[in-house]
Amino acid sequence: MKKLLTSFAAFTALTAAATAADLPRRAAPPVFVPVPVFTWTGFYFGINAGYGFDASDSNRFNLPTGSVLNSGATNGVLVSSGGNNLEGFTGGGQVGYNYQFTPGSGLVVGIEADAQYTDFGNSARRGTYTFTGTPGAAFAAPAAAAVLPGNQMNFFGTVRGRVGYAFDRVLFYGTGGFAYGDGGSGGEDFRTGYTAGGGIEYALPVDSFLNFFRSSAVTLKVEGLYVNLEQDGNGARSVFNPRTNVIALSPSARETEFAVVRAGLNYKFGSY
Repeated sequence: MKKLLTSFAAFTALTAAATAADLPRRAAPPVFVPVPVFTWTGFYFGINAGYGFDASDSNRFNLPTGSVLNSGATNGVLVSSGGNNLEGFTGGGQVGYNYQFTPGSGLVVGIEADAQYTDFGNSARRGTYTFTGTPGAAFAAPAAAAVLPGNQMNFFGTVRGRVGYAFDRVLFYGTGGFAYGDGGSGGEDFRTGYTAGGGIEYALPVDSFLNFFRSSAVTLKVEGLYVNLEQDGNGARSVFNPRTNVIALSPSARETEFAVVRAGLNYKFGSY
């Protein structure tokens, strides 16, 4: 009887083991990988191209005392009819840094510097004008005929702050700061001023064919800028010829202001 019970126990154990072996194994619990949150924080560099055009409807020349040769007493402002005709292609590059306070959606601040080639130009011409101020010899009756200088602007650049708000991969921003350029005198008249504007920027998804590494991002932007470069009317730059009663105005006396609309592409480091 004892042997029978021992044999039955052994058989039962073997049967249970075999049955357990045939049961399906319990699946491992799923692993949840958190979706990375995009952030605009990081350094970037890129290129841009666009079109620049006049931001004023007239030429304005500041002629302070001593700035007109042969008419030193002249002190006033000459405004000619017609715009500056500063318009044409512009293109260049930029580099900058953004900081986003809250990844995903939130406030973004940054700084950007750019340098631009411009294809602005026209030839000198005579034009009608109005003069306000102390006339001196040039503008005493009969007032001199005016020769307006040609425009040939070759470059400008800016250093700007940026403040905006991001909705995940879309950033709306305003921008403004320091501007410099040749003032439309063919590179002979370096001058400084200010700029202001705004734009919208979009970061392409990580799996986009333009994004080479998961830790970086390519962004596309469209922006508009207003640029004002202060004139430099000091010194004898404009020339009055009393024999012909003609005044040849210097590009240095002209105020330079224009607007730029451009598109750009940036490569940004550190997207997550």
